[in-house]
Amino acid sequence: MQMTRRFFISTDMDDLERLEEDLEAAGIVTPQCHLLTTDDAAADSHRHLNQVKALMKRDLVHSTLIGAAVGAVLAVILLLIAHFAGWVHSAAGWLPFVFLAIITLGFFTWEGGLRGIETPNQRFRRFEQALADGRHVFFVDLDPGQEDVLEAVVARHPAVEPAGSGTGSPHWLVHWQHRVKSFFVHTFP
Repeated sequence: MQMTRRFFISTDMDDLERLEEDLEAAGIVTPQCHLLTTDDAAADSHRHLNQVKALMKRDLVHSTLIGAAVGAVLAVILLLIAHFAGWVHSAAGWLPFVFLAIITLGFFTWEGGLRGIETPNQRFRRFEQALADGRHVFFVDLDPGQEDVLEAVVARHPAVEPAGSGTGSPHWLVHWQHRVKSFFVHTFP
């Protein structure tokens, strides 16, 4: 089950930290809240803000999957050409063409990943101008029924502007992150 993601923009990182604390006090767990900012040094001084990891600021996963899809299509085309051209009936058989198909798939997957490292995450592109202007994006992934809690808490933070919504992380991933963090915090204090 996908969660609903709600975006907010603010210039006040202290207020965003209080917002996250208020949300957690209302029952929304830390892995549901994220801060996206270009001012990583200031965000690091706010210990309670859950920042978007550097890897997730990039389009690595999306671009790698596109590269893998292109590589798979080209690998299949290569194998079909080898079959219909009759090249597989030589002494070498299918082996060199299967290896070439695997190399093609790997190369395009790798190239997609390299392209993704250079590109901002496609989910955050709409906020590039706000981030360039020194503003911060705060987003929350919500389970069904948590919308009212979010509205009540955000109403107490007038400097936070709503900035839209989208598809959030999978429910299982967010709650798995919360359980792992809780395990380590309570087991190894």
